[in-house]
Amino acid sequence: MTASSALALVAAALVLAVVLRRQHRLAARLRAAGERLAPGVVATGSGLTEAASVVERAVDRSLLRGGDVSMAESRLASALAVIPQGVVVFDEAGEIAYRNEVAAGYLTARHGEALVEEAIADLAQQAVDVVAGAEEADSSRTVDLFGPPRRTVVLRAAPLEADDRRIGVLVVIDDVTDRRRLEAVRRDFVANISHELKTPVGALSLLAETLLAEDDPAVAERLAERMLTEAFRVGRTIDDLLALSQIEADEAGMRDDVPVHLFVAEAVERVRPAAEQQGITIEVVEPPTRLAVVGDRRQLVSATYNLLENAVKYSDPDSVVEVRARTDGRWIDLSVEDHGIGIPRRDLERVFERFYRVDRARSRETGGTGLGLAIVRHVASNHAGEVRVESIEGEGSTFTLRLPLGSGPVAVTAEAG
Repeated sequence: MTASSALALVAAALVLAVVLRRQHRLAARLRAAGERLAPGVVATGSGLTEAASVVERAVDRSLLRGGDVSMAESRLASALAVIPQGVVVFDEAGEIAYRNEVAAGYLTARHGEALVEEAIADLAQQAVDVVAGAEEADSSRTVDLFGPPRRTVVLRAAPLEADDRRIGVLVVIDDVTDRRRLEAVRRDFVANISHELKTPVGALSLLAETLLAEDDPAVAERLAERMLTEAFRVGRTIDDLLALSQIEADEAGMRDDVPVHLFVAEAVERVRPAAEQQGITIEVVEPPTRLAVVGDRRQLVSATYNLLENAVKYSDPDSVVEVRARTDGRWIDLSVEDHGIGIPRRDLERVFERFYRVDRARSRETGGTGLGLAIVRHVASNHAGEVRVESIEGEGSTFTLRLPLGSGPVAVTAEAG
């Protein structure tokens, strides 16, 4: 070997050593980078290839984690988009970081809802002040919007924390209008039924005490008759409550083609004794036998009977109550017309409410429960129909039960019946 060849070998060995040292350092740096990206990733060797594999696995794991976070955020946003409450998230500087569609309706409002927008901003600022170290502020607020329609909105704010520090504020907007209305209806119902039952039960108690101390047979008989009347009144109230509850619970009911003339005739026969007692004549314009309604016969009879009973109850003695059915080929209008005391205009919208009475004194005399027209309204609703009233005070009233025509052989365009 010549001197030049030996020098060439030595130079090559030095270059190789430098390259190997650099590869070793690069491999070490790659392994360290992989460990920082994904702690716990273990290298199977110490070479550059193994170090590159470590980085690749670390990058893959990091991307997967990022994908999981992105998926979680997407799921959360989708969930917040479908809930009925409005949700607004503020960052630590008081800027809006997220809002769902319900909240967006309040934040871009121009009319009464602008009060909600102002309350949202106020609560968020108070929460930011708390984050900054100010005193604890009220975290909820109720805003009444007078409409129309009138609404009530409740707002609640809560700080958001991470790693023992506050990073923002969450404001939840809840429209509690329907909830408040249902609570009011429940309270009114309990108060009304308590009153309706307390009066006759109290009368029964007093009459029983008087009867125990009474020796005169004639007086005792009158007291017993009065007790029977009050007991009948309690029974009617309970029966009507049960009927109304059953109709509300059984919205579907038994569905069949029910001929109109049949359920009208059954209701008329049920109310006829009370009408004859007051000398009231019920005139029925017999509807064609082909007219039918798809529905629950029991409910239809109940609704018609309550309309007839109401007409008889508020008619003058020796007057006439008229019943007729008309159709335009799509709907059947069953009307009950009386010539009694009528209904004041201010009461027309409320006569279908439970326990509402236009003339309470007259109702006490006739033994009304105040539930009959409420039953009619629910039956109409269960059959995809409606009930309407027209009245002139002092002249009489006409109640019309409108129901969709059945599937029978009816093909008319003019009024029938």
